[in-house]
Amino acid sequence: MKITAIETHVCNARMRNWIFVKVVTDQPGLIGWGEATLEWHTRGVVGAIEDLSQLVVGADPARIEHLWQMMYRQHFWHGNGIVRSTAIAGIDIALWDIAGKVAGMPCHRLWGGPVRDSIRTYCHLGGGRMEDFYETSVDNAKQFGELATQAVEEGFTAMKTMAVPPTMPLEGNRPVRAAEACVVAMREAVGEDIDLMVDCHARPSPAMGLKFARALDPYGLYFFEEPCWPESIEGLARINAAVTTPIATGERMTHLAQFRDLFAQRGCDVVQMDITHCGGLSEARRIAALAEAYRISLAPHNPQGPVSTAASLEFGFSQPSYIICESVHADVPWRQEVVDEGFTIDPNGRIVRPNTRPGLGIEINEEEVRRHPFEQEIPQQVFYSDGSVGDW
Repeated sequence: MKITAIETHVCNARMRNWIFVKVVTDQPGLIGWGEATLEWHTRGVVGAIEDLSQLVVGADPARIEHLWQMMYRQHFWHGNGIVRSTAIAGIDIALWDIAGKVAGMPCHRLWGGPVRDSIRTYCHLGGGRMEDFYETSVDNAKQFGELATQAVEEGFTAMKTMAVPPTMPLEGNRPVRAAEACVVAMREAVGEDIDLMVDCHARPSPAMGLKFARALDPYGLYFFEEPCWPESIEGLARINAAVTTPIATGERMTHLAQFRDLFAQRGCDVVQMDITHCGGLSEARRIAALAEAYRISLAPHNPQGPVSTAASLEFGFSQPSYIICESVHADVPWRQEVVDEGFTIDPNGRIVRPNTRPGLGIEINEEEVRRHPFEQEIPQQVFYSDGSVGDW
């Protein structure tokens, strides 16, 4: 068995262009699907996948670890930059899909079988609709409460919001009080039994992140995400030690050594490695093993397309420390027309039951993908009141 081609299929989904990776073999009908979506870097990732294909076309797709090592270590530059690590991930995920199909079983059974019967999912406020999640002003606390109520009505028992505004390296209490008002509005709207997460998008400095974390600590958040830049591991550790709310981070880290340093300093209690960015399922499994040694929970970052979701769920059914799956369901109205999925979702609680099909259990509708060709992603820029550049 040999790999005969690696194809990229780009599907515009407004804020992101989903990059689906198709690995084709010389066995009739045997293909694998992966995903390498990286917003605002679509052309770079597609080019990187073409470069990597020179290493793996003609090889045996069953040698997944060997091919991963080649993609990471060959061509002199290690594959730990975000563009190349994302390209590696897309191919690696597709190779695992092929492995499951060859074995005739879901990927999670290849990795030792299911460790749980179901996986809980959480949504973004607005279900992933960009305007609701990213553009609802923190000065409109009432709308945060309304969107939280809508999520509960859609069956979710957990939801994430961006209730922290962009701030300069140091500001007064006004943005902190605005964030607190949004969380209060959501808590009053949905009660104490619904889990709320707040995503800072790594906007604050460590000093401001600490102020936000302390202000929101009394409200029982499920986790507090990216309270400062991921490069500031000492800042993350300081915040994590100062509050009872679990700190979550890791979506912008791309290789095992970065996670080693994060865990060693106890920079988080929830790790959010992105399977489509950190080198794929092969590297994610190594990161998960390391996290297990530190008793750190797994909640992979997953706001991308449907192959990413299928990969996260297969991973979750095999990992003891996996706690919840990030999900997007309303970013584009035709999302479910692109994919046929093997897992099932109970609308009461948005609980996922295991996929029973081989591999990732998904098929991509290439004709539907072609109906949504590449478009430049919608720009997202932040500038502070004095005109200086902020973090989106």
